[in-house]
Formats: sequence, C-alpha cells, structure tokens
Amino acid sequence: MVKLQFPDGSSREYEEGIEVIKVAEMISPSLKKKCVAAKLNDVLVDLDTKINADASIVFVTVDSPEAFEILNHSTAHLLAHAVSILYPNAKMGVGPAIEEGFYYDFDLGEEKLEPADLVKIEKKMMELSSKEFPVKHYDLTKEEAKKLMANDPYKLELIDAVEGDMVHVYDQGGYLEICRGPHMTTTKKCRFFKLLNIAGAYWRGDSNNKMLTRIYGTSWFSEDKLKEHLQNLEDRKLRDHRKIGRELELFMISDYGPGFPFWLPKGMLLKNALVSFWTDVHTKAGYQFIQTPIMLNRELWETSGHWFNYKENMYTSTVDDNEFAIKPMNCPGGMLVYKNSIHSYRDFPLRLAELGLVHRHEASGALNGLFRVRTFTQDDAHVFMTTDQICDEIANIISLYKKVYEVFDLKFHIELSTRPEEKYIGEIETWDIAEKALAEACEKAGFAYKLNPGDGAFYGPKLDFKLKDSMNRIWQCGTIQLDMNLPERFDLTYVAEDGSKKRPVMVHRALFGSLERFIGIITEHYAGAFPTWLAPIQVRIIPVNMNYHYEYCESLKKVLLDNSIRVEEDYREEKLGYKIRESQTAKIPYTLVIGDNEVANNQVTYRKHGTQAQVTVSVEEFVNLILEHNKNNN
Repeated sequence: MVKLQFPDGSSREYEEGIEVIKVAEMISPSLKKKCVAAKLNDVLVDLDTKINADASIVFVTVDSPEAFEILNHSTAHLLAHAVSILYPNAKMGVGPAIEEGFYYDFDLGEEKLEPADLVKIEKKMMELSSKEFPVKHYDLTKEEAKKLMANDPYKLELIDAVEGDMVHVYDQGGYLEICRGPHMTTTKKCRFFKLLNIAGAYWRGDSNNKMLTRIYGTSWFSEDKLKEHLQNLEDRKLRDHRKIGRELELFMISDYGPGFPFWLPKGMLLKNALVSFWTDVHTKAGYQFIQTPIMLNRELWETSGHWFNYKENMYTSTVDDNEFAIKPMNCPGGMLVYKNSIHSYRDFPLRLAELGLVHRHEASGALNGLFRVRTFTQDDAHVFMTTDQICDEIANIISLYKKVYEVFDLKFHIELSTRPEEKYIGEIETWDIAEKALAEACEKAGFAYKLNPGDGAFYGPKLDFKLKDSMNRIWQCGTIQLDMNLPERFDLTYVAEDGSKKRPVMVHRALFGSLERFIGIITEHYAGAFPTWLAPIQVRIIPVNMNYHYEYCESLKKVLLDNSIRVEEDYREEKLGYKIRESQTAKIPYTLVIGDNEVANNQVTYRKHGTQAQVTVSVEEFVNLILEHNKNNN
C-alpha cells in the first residue's frame, strides 16, 4: 500500500502501482474529467504515472496555472507530428510552451514556409486531434533513445544533454518525442488552437548554429477563450507602441543607429514627466541621487566580474592606451560612490538612486522598438543596510512599488527566486537567511508570492514584480535583488555599533526596469491616450477665428505655460471641426475652443478626450483643473 497526503491535510491509502488518474476518479468523476496532470512531492507528472511510494499529491486541473503550459506544450507536439507527416524530411528541434502559447523549431532543409502553409498544417493538426491518439510515455536508456532518433541530429544532441542514463519518450500515434513532460492524455485534448506566424531562430539561440524555421501558435481549453485571445492579439496590433510612437511623434529609430532610439520633442516631454514623477517619489521615500560616468576603465569591470562574464555584450574603447568599457549597468559605479566615504551603521539604510544611461550589445534580430534596445536609462537604486534591516527595508520597497504601479493602473504579482542548485556564491546559511528575509518582507508588506526554486541570480535571491497591463499581458519590470557578490568584490565595509568593520547587505532595486521599455509598455497599456499628468501635450488651443481670437489664445497659452502646463496651439487654416477631430485623434487630454464668448468673459470651453461634452469655465478654474491632475497623477 501507498499513503497519499492531500492538500487539505487528509491522507488515504491505495494499492501500490495505482495510476494518478485512477486516484482522481476514485475521489470524483468530475475531478477526473478536469484533471490535466498532478504533482507528486511537488514534481509534475502525467496522469498515467504509477505511484509506488508514499507521497504528497496535488491535482492539476484545467483552471490551475500549470495547465495552460501543459496544454500548449502538448499542442507543440501535435504541431511537430503534423509537420513530420507533411514534410517527411523535416528535422525536429524543440517545442516549448511560452507565456501565451507555444512554438516549435524545425529544420526544413531547402523548404521555405509561407503564411498560407500554416492553414495546411493546422488542417493536419485538427485531423490528428480528431483521431484521439493516446499519448503514452516510457523510459529508455540513452543508447536506446539514440537508435530511435538516429536520423535526427537535433534530438541526438538533446539526448546527450539529458542528465542521468534514462530518457523520457512520448508516443502519440507513432510520432515519438524526447521530452520530460507532462502532457495531455490524448490528442483530442488539443483542439482549440491557432498557428500565428513564422519566424527564424538559431538552434539553441546560438548565432553560430543553423537558422531554423520557428512556428508560433497558441492553444486554449475552450473555443471562447481562443477567440478572446485572438481578438486581444488584433487589439494589440492597433496598440503597437512603434505605430503609436510614429503617430504621436514620440520617438524614431534610424538606420544610422539600430537599437538607439531618438527621442522627439513630444517624446521628451513624456519622458521628462516620467522622470519628474520618479524623482518626486524617491525624494519622499528618503533616497539620495547620484550619477556615475558612462565609460570606465577595464580594471573596474574586471573587479565586478563583468569583463570576464559579460564582455560580449559590452561596447569597449581605448583611451590613452587603456581599455575602457561603456557601462552595461550602473552597479560598479555605485560601488565606487559608496567607497568614497566611510560609513557607519547610523547611515543605514543608505538609499542611492541613479537614472543611468547604459549600453548593451543586443543581436540585431532581437531589437524591437523600445522593448529591446541597445541603449536605455536604467532606474537603478542601491540600498545598503545591516542584516537586521533587510525585512523592514524590503517591505518598504514593496510598498513603494505598489504605490507607483497603482498610479498607472498596473496590477502585479511577486515571484521569489531562490538559490540556484549549482552556480552560486556565498554560504548556504547566508542564502537561507536572505531568502527568509525576502519572504518575511512580502508577508509584512501584505503580499503573497509565487516561489521560483533555483531561479535566483548567482549572487543572491530576488523578488520579481510581474505586471499585468490592460491587455492581460505580463511584463517583468520591477526587481529587488540581494547581492552577496559585489560587496565582497569591492571590499565594502561599514563601522558597526561595536566599532568593528562589517560587510553591508546590498540590494539592487529597479522600479521601471528601464524608462524606454516602461514607456513602450504604458504606451500600449493606454493605447497612446496617456493620463493628463503624463501626456506630452496636455492642452491644445484652437481659435474659432484667427483674426479675432489670436491675441487671446496667445495670452492664454502664456498663462498655461507659466503654470508648467504643456500646451500647443493649432493656428492652421483648416476647418474648425477638422482641427477638433484631429486633436482627439492625437489623444490630447483637453482641447480648448476659443470664440467670442470665451474672449469676452475670460473663459475657456474644453472638450476632454474621449467625450463629446463641451464645458465652459473660467481660465483660473481650468488651470486649477490641470494642476490637480498633475498633483494627483491622474
């Protein structure tokens, strides 16, 4: 007999060798129907897995977070099955689930796929799905697996990379895959899917390897969910920050500088508004501001470890016969700022913030508007503290993040990444203390967290803040990282209460991640209709008649500018209705129409973006309205 422990604390005994799906069925037929997989001792397993020892068990149902990934990974296998039939000479790469779907990489030889080919592949996938092939798994030795995959060099390479002597193999209707699983039980479970597009991808992400054909797709548990997602994708195209950036004249990318964005006047107004907000928030939170050089000597980067571990991503130059590097991150410069003074425990927590311009060499194929660039402004902060301050300080940072993200109406969840199993520095005891402190800080700040075991940086555990925008996309922006590496490398010390020298605890902390990427995110989040406080142009003035209303418009413009309100005028010889419509299209928060009545009574008549109502108020009232927006960030 085997004893199974359930999430509610209860336990039951079953015959040894019982399959997971049988346990679900014995609990309830409805549970069996909803089951996708299970966790045995926190390890995901297939439903046909036999249980031969005592274990804890958690069923993964269609509404579990892991279910979507399992479904999409299974659909990736269905795609590969279809391609293997339609293109018999195809060699198979890998087909993982990704955030909103899946992809599979293929070596099709001389065969070139066109978008129309996706329809043909989809049809074959539906045919395979309808045949309801059972998906079975079994274990083979590496040698047995190699014989099975003898004609596929990519699979042979993957087999060699598997740890241990045994390889997990899946069989669906005679199509075989090397995979750790788990998977849906039959191909019938994968029936609400759509192939989206074709791209190129180097094998294993290495530009020295062959370029493969990558097919992207998405799979859902219902037709309604699939339709909803596809509509969401269409909406996103309309919200593409590159398109909106051109239309609103925010930024440009030139062939003379791929990955190096040019900020246009309106884009700079937007960026400066964001910087002003960031500065104000950090000033109130007790941060001090620093700025470190953009280029520093090689010796510094050797000390930090970047020269040996990150050099391929760094831009370098020679100055006076010495090698220099343009900084890919702000941290080493921040260490020098700390070392410039002698610090006492009384100085802690010491919060140093920097908006630092950094440069990283990204592959040309990875560049994507403001989302992936080669130069960006990192909103860094380095916080130095004692060990017993970690929990309170991290909790304060979490509260600060909550306050900021709420301004942009961005919801988020937190993920705690712990010590990697192999590549890490420092003592395990220190890691345990740090991880516990991060967990306690989340609890103190009133936030649950998702655990990512083994996903911490080599230098310390971290909290990642995953933001959800208006289109339900998840973005990695904010991060809080405990660093056990740089304080040691740079020999950072402080004078403790007993007069001894000790190492400070150091936290890397970024709120937006980078200004450029965050602006790209919120541009799509708002569809370019920024809230008034953030909008590049807050007010547009339109005179009814230039001959009679020009002087009043100019005096009004001066009043607004004197109150730091971002304003522009439209004095073109166009019809009034056209200019009003165009102001709406440009997503200007407030459009002012100035006629005889406004001039006679020292008033303005405004139309707020997205509304048809016209409101007439005094100039003073209107100024106060905009200032209230700016004050309250709305």
